[in-house]
Amino acid sequence: MIRFDLHTHSNYSDGENTPEEMIESAISLGLTCLGISDHSYTSFDLEPCVPKERLEERRRAMAELRKKYHGRIDLFCGIEQEYYSDFPAEGYDYIIGSVHYLLLDGEYRHVDNTPEMARRTVEAYFGGDWYAYAAAYFDTVSDVVEHTGCDIIGHLDLVSKFNEKEQLFDESHPRYVAAWQAAIDRLLPYGKPFEINTGAMSRGWRTQAYPNAQMIDYIRANGGRLLLSSDSHSAKTIRHAFARYEEALGDSLIQSADELPCLRRGRLA
Repeated sequence: MIRFDLHTHSNYSDGENTPEEMIESAISLGLTCLGISDHSYTSFDLEPCVPKERLEERRRAMAELRKKYHGRIDLFCGIEQEYYSDFPAEGYDYIIGSVHYLLLDGEYRHVDNTPEMARRTVEAYFGGDWYAYAAAYFDTVSDVVEHTGCDIIGHLDLVSKFNEKEQLFDESHPRYVAAWQAAIDRLLPYGKPFEINTGAMSRGWRTQAYPNAQMIDYIRANGGRLLLSSDSHSAKTIRHAFARYEEALGDSLIQSADELPCLRRGRLA
C-alpha cells in the first residue's frame, strides 16, 4: 500500500474541505504522508486558485498544522503551479507543474472546464481539428518543467478529460500519439516523475487515470518514473483508486515520499 498522496486541494483554493479535514481523512486511511497542493494564483482566472492575499496565510496555517500533527503524519505544503501563473512558486516544499489552459489569440481557454467549452475552443481556434488542439496542448506541456521548475509533472493528458469512450477523438490516431510522444520525449531527460492522477475518475469523468495506459507503458519503457496522486478536491477521495494501480504497476511506482528529492531538501519552518 502506497501511504502518501501529494496532489490534493483544500478550501484555500477549489477544494471542499479544510486542510485539517484533509489531514484527518488521510490519517484514517493509513497514510503516513500528505501533501496539500492548492492551485497557484492566476490573475486571469480567480475562481480555482488561492487568492494572492491568502498565500502567506495558507503557508502559516500549514506550518502550524505540521507541528500539530507531528508524529502522526508528515505534512507538506505544495503548490500546483499553473503553466500560465503570473505569480512565482517560491517557498513551497514541492511544485506540481500543470497546464489547465491554452493561450490563444491573447485569450486563456480552459482545457478542463466543460465539454462544451472544449468543443467551442476547438471550433473557434482549430477549425474543428481535435488533433491540432491536442498538439497545441502537448507542445505546452512539453515545456512545463522548464517553465514552472516543477518537481512533479501533473496530469499529462488533461486534454482527454472529456474523451471517455473516445467520443471526441481517437486516442490511437497517429497525430495524437505523435503529439504525446514528443512531449514525453522532451520531458524525460529532466528526471521528474509523471503522476498517475486519479482525479477525473473520482469525479466521474473517466474510468482510467491520467495518463492513459499507452502513455504509462511508454514512460515505463523509456525509464520514466511514475507517482500515484489522487488530485483530490474532497476529504472523501484521497487515495482514490490507488489499489487498482498499485496492483497493476507494482514497483514501477514510487513507493515512498522519501524517494522524492524535493521532500528531502527540507521543510517549511
